[in-house]
Amino acid sequence: MADAAQVLQAARAKGWRIATAESCTGGLIAGALTEIAGSSDVVECGFVTYSNAAKQKMLGVTETSLEAHGAVSEQVAREMAEGALRASGVELAVSVTGIAGPGGSEFKPEGMVCFGVATARGVVTETVQFGPLGRAQVRQATVTHALDSLLKAALS
Repeated sequence: MADAAQVLQAARAKGWRIATAESCTGGLIAGALTEIAGSSDVVECGFVTYSNAAKQKMLGVTETSLEAHGAVSEQVAREMAEGALRASGVELAVSVTGIAGPGGSEFKPEGMVCFGVATARGVVTETVQFGPLGRAQVRQATVTHALDSLLKAALS
């Protein structure tokens, strides 16, 4: 399990900067990274795009994707990560969009989170079902998984 310091060290070793594009975590991933002293040489920015309108305006998520797949989808996570990479000019971006809870639906239950990780090589997406752990625990599990994903990308 990666921690923020490991992510920063791996990105720093490659000369990479990081951006985050967050929905369900509301900035917690950027917060975890910037909690580490000296992170300013690696962390460029964070986009908190909670609404669909913000996802479209700030990150270029298409209305077509939102209508066809919904905000909580790998397609939207892909577009969020690509948009963060493009808008910030960094080498590594992570995106998260999910159902932290309470609530959800049969098809998009509480604890379902879609992730995107973008680099110059492209975007990798995945969906993780954390389950109905409760809002705070889903958000924390999302941060942990996002840090793991960033570390994996920075080391590859």
